[in-house]
Amino acid sequence: MCGIVGYIGGREAVPVIVDGLRRLEYRGYDSAGVAVLSEEKCLEVRRASGKLRNLEDAIQANPLSGSYGIGHTRWATHGRPTEENAHPHRDCKGEIVVVHNGIVENYLSLRKQLASEGHTFKTETDTEVVAHLVEKHLNGNLEDAVRKAIKQLSGVFALSVISSSDPEKIVAARSGPPVVVGLGQNEFFVASDVPAILSHTRDMFFLNDGDVAILTPGGVRLTDFDGQTVRRQISHILWDPVMAEKGGYKHFMLKEIFEQPRAIKDTMLGRMGLESGRVFLDEVSISEAEFREIQQIKIVACGTSWHAGLAGKFIIERLARLPVEVDYGSEFRYRDPIIPPNTLTVVISQSGETADTLAAQREAKQKGSKTLAICNVVGSMITREAAGTLMTHAGPEIGVASTKAFTSQLTALLILGMYLGQVRGTLSPDVSSRLVQDLSRLPGQMEHVLSDTATYENLARVLFRASDFLYLGRGIHFPIALEGALKLKEISYIHAEGYPAGEMKHGPNALIDENLPVVVLATCDPESEESRVHYEKTLSNIQEVKARSGIVVAVASEGDEEAARMADHLISIPVTRELLLPLLEMVPLQLLAYHIAVRRGCDVDQPRNLAKSVTVE
Repeated sequence: MCGIVGYIGGREAVPVIVDGLRRLEYRGYDSAGVAVLSEEKCLEVRRASGKLRNLEDAIQANPLSGSYGIGHTRWATHGRPTEENAHPHRDCKGEIVVVHNGIVENYLSLRKQLASEGHTFKTETDTEVVAHLVEKHLNGNLEDAVRKAIKQLSGVFALSVISSSDPEKIVAARSGPPVVVGLGQNEFFVASDVPAILSHTRDMFFLNDGDVAILTPGGVRLTDFDGQTVRRQISHILWDPVMAEKGGYKHFMLKEIFEQPRAIKDTMLGRMGLESGRVFLDEVSISEAEFREIQQIKIVACGTSWHAGLAGKFIIERLARLPVEVDYGSEFRYRDPIIPPNTLTVVISQSGETADTLAAQREAKQKGSKTLAICNVVGSMITREAAGTLMTHAGPEIGVASTKAFTSQLTALLILGMYLGQVRGTLSPDVSSRLVQDLSRLPGQMEHVLSDTATYENLARVLFRASDFLYLGRGIHFPIALEGALKLKEISYIHAEGYPAGEMKHGPNALIDENLPVVVLATCDPESEESRVHYEKTLSNIQEVKARSGIVVAVASEGDEEAARMADHLISIPVTRELLLPLLEMVPLQLLAYHIAVRRGCDVDQPRNLAKSVTVE
């Protein structure tokens, strides 16, 4: 998840580019770089590892000048976060530079092929391959060379390219990650997101997948990958800076709910082989041999992350056949926990600075446990103190009520569970391959769930006056019931409880009357015997609620006529595997909580008495 900025016009390019990178630094901040073409038609590049300020220091120490160029702020995927691996990347001759957001999945085979043709590589990155491919195809026309090069790439990418042999031109292309083009007065911009260029122009258009944009001092041309002219509608952006960050959504929370398909894709990116079904955790810094020695896992987290960890227990125990305990960070160190040898402690935190989780991590380390962090913030304290880190690439989450961080954490736990199952030999290649294939389809299924906004608005209109809610789920769906109840509590201030559905007879049935909405997770994976058993028993719970006049809101699999007949209100989600269903179930619960809170007039993004990151006990 990197940030790209490009400028061509009559001004000095470097200040415009660096300012844009500063506004995109949330997209990655382990290195940065800028390249411009000087008046002498020479490509000058400055790069630095670490935060953007390091690049600014490098530019101040060794200035560069030019009226057009490109810049990049990096979140490392291939190659360590060093100055050498920082973008922009050059070709052999030093006549081409490329900045890239995404992953070139076939870069190893391309690199081998290019090396056999005499190309010399200087970095560990996949992006350098693109510069060499463009060089190979360049014969006077940069956009033609870029189009030929990108047809050889597998994976996802957003690119911007400049060349001293075809000057006064920026070529940008998109296949996956976002690219926006800004139209100014005799100047033009390209970026990964609107805020990078909003202070310079409000007239913009977004590239579609398969688009190539050619920016020159005279204007912008658009083609597809085959060179055929295409057109995109220009939007006039009216947002203030805060609205720009919200991307046009009314609240950050709603924006972040809708960002979940992208966040899940980014968390999976580069970690799974679609053809092989293999999972790769090269960046985790814990060896396969060390993973194989693990005999027990402890998961420690707080709040929403604890719910993700509880779901992770079901995932890891199923796939890796390892015993898993889940602890609240706030309780862990105060009970003098017993940590046997060969225990891995997994600490989960969106911010990486949660005080209780950090204290629990230190307690585990003191007792001899290796720790693995699942975190969304590079360089945070928890990641620095962990033996290895599995980053979630959700991007900044501003809404206090966590949404995309939760589903990204679930995705990371699925990846971890599959990896452990593979290295321990408890997950067959066939099952792993099917899981990877189904997980790759899940973002599209999630977009389908998100498209049905009317359902949640209508439900909110009916239910927003309720003073209590009950959420029920069995097995892996119980943590989702807990998280659904928490979302409603956090932002609407309605009392809500999550319960294992099998515990209804042990107390909660006493609460049910005609005024109580009961949200029941009644989905089913038809290929799983365990899922079918849970489903049948959950239908019995629905009957119990109906017998006591409760209001049933059922989240069920598409095509489930029995659940539809029994429920007062039905929310349907696509059919998928049992371990993946929680990712789809969570979206309706988030949207239901959001629309109820809005209808009640609550401050959705900043609910009372809460903060985004809990950095004190």
